[in-house]
Amino acid sequence: MDKIDCFGDICPVPVIKLQNMISTILEGESFMMVVDHSCAIEHMREVLQKENLVWTIDEVMNGVWEVTVTKE
Repeated sequence: MDKIDCFGDICPVPVIKLQNMISTILEGESFMMVVDHSCAIEHMREVLQKENLVWTIDEVMNGVWEVTVTKE
């Protein structure tokens, strides 16, 4: 699984990286993004809800989220 580090990236950079990864992965593949900005998480959630994907967003530490995405 690819892991994309978005530490320090402010909106819309994490969302753009998310959209790029969604467009490149194949069915059955997964990736994880690590994000440290809550506003990016809200925008990423909006993008993910529109796609045919399996995804989770977990706050693994205070202010740090892991977004795991799998294309079905």
